[in-house]
Amino acid sequence: MVKASPSDLVINKKAFHNYHILEQHEAGIELVGTEVKSCRSQNITMGDSYVKIVNGEMFLLNVNIAQYSHGNQFNHEPARERRLLMHKKEIVKLKAAVEAKGLTLVPLKFYMTRGKIKVKLGLCRGKNVADKRDTLKKRAADMDARRAMKNY
Repeated sequence: MVKASPSDLVINKKAFHNYHILEQHEAGIELVGTEVKSCRSQNITMGDSYVKIVNGEMFLLNVNIAQYSHGNQFNHEPARERRLLMHKKEIVKLKAAVEAKGLTLVPLKFYMTRGKIKVKLGLCRGKNVADKRDTLKKRAADMDARRAMKNY
């Protein structure tokens, strides 16, 4: 699990529950003006979001950035495809991993760096039901141990 820092806008907790994260990569995201303002106010939903690679470009799908409350006729479409910005070599490497090994690219969190909104992508393999149960048991045992240490 990832700890939240002050620069984090939103964390995809569902991804950490449903996937084994093998690698993490940083990508820029192409946004319009009202999307940036909406992101800064943390109006982002990443339900079953994923990344698709087409013709050497990466696109972020199923991410809902709510419309900006003060954006009039220039407001954006909430659930559109958004292009991700990475170096060509990285895109080629990720595409090869996704096609060869049956992995998935999933956005893990949106955050700000020097005024720019970035996306942390995870190269993931899906968990089966037993793995999910083991993760929940381990988390519960860790919480019990922390509670016992605190009360001791």
